[in-house]
Amino acid sequence: MQGAPGEPRWTDPDRWHLTLLFLGTVPADRVLPLIEAAGPVVAPAPPMTLRLAGGGRFGSRRRPQVAWAGLAGDVRPLTDLADRLAAVARSLGLPVEDRPFRAHLTIGRWRPGRPADGALTDRLADYRGPDWPVPEVLLLRSHLGPRPRYETVAAWPVG
Repeated sequence: MQGAPGEPRWTDPDRWHLTLLFLGTVPADRVLPLIEAAGPVVAPAPPMTLRLAGGGRFGSRRRPQVAWAGLAGDVRPLTDLADRLAAVARSLGLPVEDRPFRAHLTIGRWRPGRPADGALTDRLADYRGPDWPVPEVLLLRSHLGPRPRYETVAAWPVG
């Protein structure tokens, strides 16, 4: 799909990750309690294997916003883990989005005001990638700017 008219700005594969819970800015005094509370929630998660499968977009076909690849495999345990992490965040008074978790990998973003082909991700309908194990859950801090990067704050093994 790269080079296609109306393509999104593709996400660098080195930065690919599955977001289980987006928290925005977390006050400094809540980071350690979050780390301490998340560990026991991740610990009982079973071993998981996932694969990319299908794709789609967030936003309308005329005004797409995010291009994504779907997930298959152990999506139910992943969703359960995301739900438990959201409950931990809520218990610490952190704002959590009300919409349900939807397992996906963001692969691109369309820029507002630029030509956009929202049907492009339809080409992924029959795609099935290789399986991969989920080794760990990371708590990441985002550093925004011209060259965004992620910093690992904490990590917990899965399974």
